[in-house]
Amino acid sequence: MNKILIIEDDQIVANIYRNKLSVEGYKVEVALDGEVGREMIKSFRPDAIVLDLMLPKITGLELMKEIRAEPGFEKVPVIVFSNTYLTNMVQEAWKAGATKCLSKANCTPKQVLDVVRSALGKNGDATTSASAPAPPTRPTPAAPRDAVPAAAEVLPPCDSDVEFQADLRKSLLESLPATLATLRLLLQSLVKTESEMVRLKQIHELYRRVHALTGNAGIAGMFLISQMADAFEALLKELYEKPKNINASTLRTLAVAVDFLGFLFDHGTDANKQAPCPANILVVDDEAISRRAVTYALEKAKLKSVSVEDPNAAYELLLDRKFDLVFLDVDMPGMNGFELCTKLRALPTYKKTPVVFVTSLNDFESRASSMMSGGNDFIAKPFLFIELAVKALVYVLRGKFDPAA
Repeated sequence: MNKILIIEDDQIVANIYRNKLSVEGYKVEVALDGEVGREMIKSFRPDAIVLDLMLPKITGLELMKEIRAEPGFEKVPVIVFSNTYLTNMVQEAWKAGATKCLSKANCTPKQVLDVVRSALGKNGDATTSASAPAPPTRPTPAAPRDAVPAAAEVLPPCDSDVEFQADLRKSLLESLPATLATLRLLLQSLVKTESEMVRLKQIHELYRRVHALTGNAGIAGMFLISQMADAFEALLKELYEKPKNINASTLRTLAVAVDFLGFLFDHGTDANKQAPCPANILVVDDEAISRRAVTYALEKAKLKSVSVEDPNAAYELLLDRKFDLVFLDVDMPGMNGFELCTKLRALPTYKKTPVVFVTSLNDFESRASSMMSGGNDFIAKPFLFIELAVKALVYVLRGKFDPAA
């Protein structure tokens, strides 16, 4: 009987994976943090490990490196979960020797089972794995940088998970009101506090709550909620690690994300509305570096965009094509962003299209002008890539239900 060790700090998620694997005949143990996981690897000697990279105390990435340095564990399959947006962490996991990297927001227990089966099949049976220690071997060389996937893999849904997910979805739905109340309370405390130390604690608590939501919603097949929580989680992690980026703009984005999760809790739980929604996005900025920064941020959210440097050319595009979201710079030659937004709003097909200004003009007058010209939102330069990705997802996903919502 193959032995599987699950190292996952969310008790609910860990139990779900344990039950799924146990039913299939595996002997499964769970460690709820990296330190316990480190000790259980030595005592339990699993044939495969399922590891969340986003662990407290010791990170999954640090543990991944320790696993590969442990005699007899150089080739034991290690399947890791990560955040879709933390591509650098995923690349580091591949280089450290991960067997498979999966997106936690888009992965079901059946998919994890299939990956474990495949990994054990490639590695041989239990008699040649860690439960029967083999002589130490040289670690498998890391894949070259250009061969390392850019992100955790998103697997297609499995039909056999549908009945299981329906039961899990019912339980999760009952918990959503309490989850939203907690997120809002934490956000209110964060906005009010002036102590950096207290603020970091509140951001970390927000992060842990949203991290749990990402995994739970993903397992339950509520992929719109997990997709939004996935991006929100990445933003919170970056703010926690780089607190100098906490400012009025990022705090507004946190508030928008919490409010939109509330919207999804009410409108985004229908199993028939979980399909991805492709969107056409227009980016208008006369500075090449700024345009590339915006389009790169959108790419992180798997959103395609068209970028234009000339506002007059952008207006011609608006006349010819339908875009679902528009990002505008303000200070541009020939026609500034406020003027372009006013002209855009005069077009019948763009009366309700979301328009977000991305500009270094951060004074009150510019904010007022952005609203008066018909803008929906405002992001100040320089911005975090993940902050812009979160804002874009809010408007794209909201448009899936009601453009006027």
